[in-house]
Amino acid sequence: MKKLDQDWKATARTLSEALPYLQRYDGSIVVIKLGGHAMSSAKALASFARDVVLMKQVGMNPVIVHGGGPMINEMLAKLNIKSKFVGGKRVSDETVVEVVEMVLSGKINKGIVQAINDQGGKAVGLSGKDANLMVCDFDNPELGFVGKPVEMNPEVLENFFASDHIPVVAPLGAGKNGETFNVNADTAAGAIAAALKADRLLLLTDVDGVKDANGNVVTQLTAAQVKKLTKQNIIAGGMIPKTETALSAIDGGVRAVVIIDGRVQNAVLLELFTDHGAGSLIRKKN
Repeated sequence: MKKLDQDWKATARTLSEALPYLQRYDGSIVVIKLGGHAMSSAKALASFARDVVLMKQVGMNPVIVHGGGPMINEMLAKLNIKSKFVGGKRVSDETVVEVVEMVLSGKINKGIVQAINDQGGKAVGLSGKDANLMVCDFDNPELGFVGKPVEMNPEVLENFFASDHIPVVAPLGAGKNGETFNVNADTAAGAIAAALKADRLLLLTDVDGVKDANGNVVTQLTAAQVKKLTKQNIIAGGMIPKTETALSAIDGGVRAVVIIDGRVQNAVLLELFTDHGAGSLIRKKN
């Protein structure tokens, strides 16, 4: 009984300590790029969905943007569609884009929507093509229908904020000539966050965060520090696209970007509602 009492007291204390953060984020827009571990199992997805429902319940406006690379690879293999690569990036011809749209807007998107609904939320699935949310052009003609956002129309998302619905966005873009574009999920999340002037952009990944020269996670960085670490090759490899997305989003009006270890249970809540945080926060300046 004593152990049980201690657990309940710890829970009550945690809720009490979260109050200033609940007040601070009331009405705020938070864009979350969902990928990696948080999508790897039904249990992890259910935990993430529960956190998102809680965010909406306490007055925040979460927008989920998801990836799906492994699932796309799996479907292409099943259909025996061979991929070509240029500079390590997949060429997305019309056949590949059809599969990408089927997987992203179908199985993955609706799976996330269902997970949120199962936790008591009211999620709605859409893609960047809906209401011309994300109009794109060719990022690199050699890559085919891989898009870069050139025009954002976030009104469709803003309409959800006055309701109790949670938008879940697949990273597909509409071309000005009727094309469908495959958009990198981090890039899509950054563009959507900037268009909404979001308070936070959270990039869930499978690493602890941005690390310094000694391998230690840096919990807070300015844009200038990110550029310096990149120039010194301390920020390298797969972290570069994420920090580039962060800098672009901040330049576009996002208040701060956090690169979060999505392997940590309740990572989003830890970042938003505790002093400890759960990743590397990047802002324009201190």
